Amino acid sequence: MQLMQIRPTEQVCVDQERLALLYTQLGEVGAEDVLCRAMEELALRLSHCKRLHEGQDRAGLRKSVHRLIAIADQIGMALVARVAADVMACIDAGDETATAATLSRLIRSGERSLTAIWDLPEITI
Repeated sequence: MQLMQIRPTEQVCVDQERLALLYTQLGEVGAEDVLCRAMEELALRLSHCKRLHEGQDRAGLRKSVHRLIAIADQIGMALVARVAADVMACIDAGDETATAATLSRLIRSGERSLTAIWDLPEITI
């Protein structure tokens, strides 16, 4: 018997227009402050979601994932917001297997999206 390990990847992109709007509305210093705080909060929430899932706290997980949607939308991470909504749908359906799989996808896409923003050349954080 041969085992194959699958390493799924997400094609992430950051909504440049959303970020540009943030910079237009808040100015460079204000936008970078919001962006830094949002990125930090997103990273913390992703980690917290993982712990909540491991602790089988569905209500806490749903609340934390819901908050992720707002943060992701604010800084142009449409994929992260969409996957977070999928996690909430799985929680609401009571499907533990789908919740685990979709949460793993959320964490992967969230981490890759954070890296994508960090690597943007026009943003100095």
